[in-house]
Amino acid sequence: MEHVVVVDPDGTPIGTATRARMRAEGLWHVCAVIVVRSLDGTRLYVHRRTDTKDVYPGLHDPTCGGVVAAGETPDECAARELAEELGISATPAFRFRTTFVDGTIRYVAHVYDVRSDGPFVHQPEEVAWGGWMAADEVRALVEDPGWPVVPDGRALIREWFTWA
Repeated sequence: MEHVVVVDPDGTPIGTATRARMRAEGLWHVCAVIVVRSLDGTRLYVHRRTDTKDVYPGLHDPTCGGVVAAGETPDECAARELAEELGISATPAFRFRTTFVDGTIRYVAHVYDVRSDGPFVHQPEEVAWGGWMAADEVRALVEDPGWPVVPDGRALIREWFTWA
C-alpha cells in the first residue's frame, strides 16, 4: 500500500496517508511535474494518458510527473517519474512551486523542466501515446478549451511558459 506525503495548503508536511485515502478524502499532497523540452528548446514532449488512469484518463498532458511518496523529496520524485513514465534518466531542473486545485484534487506542485531528445520508453500503464509538438503549438492549444488536456497540465504549462 503506497503512502504519500500529506501537506497543508502552504506545503508544510503534516503526515502521510495511503494514495487511496488521499484521493478519497481530497487531501492536500505534493506532486513533482516535469516539462520535457527538446535539446534545441523548440519542442515539448506531450503524451496522452491511458484510459485506465484514476485521474484525468485519456487526456493529453504537456507534462509528466506524479505524487511524492512518503520519504521521498520532490527532486527524487521528479527524477523517478521521468524515468518511469518516459524512460529518461536525467536530473530535472527545479523552476517554481505553485498550487493546483480542481475539486477534490488539491496539491502543491514542484515544477521542473529537462532537455532531452530521448529515446523515450513509455510506461504502458500510464502513457498511451507520446510525441513532440512545437512549443508555440502547445502554447496555442492550452488556450483552446476544445483541446482534451488534463486541467493541471493546462494550468501548470501556462505558468511554466511565463518562466521559460
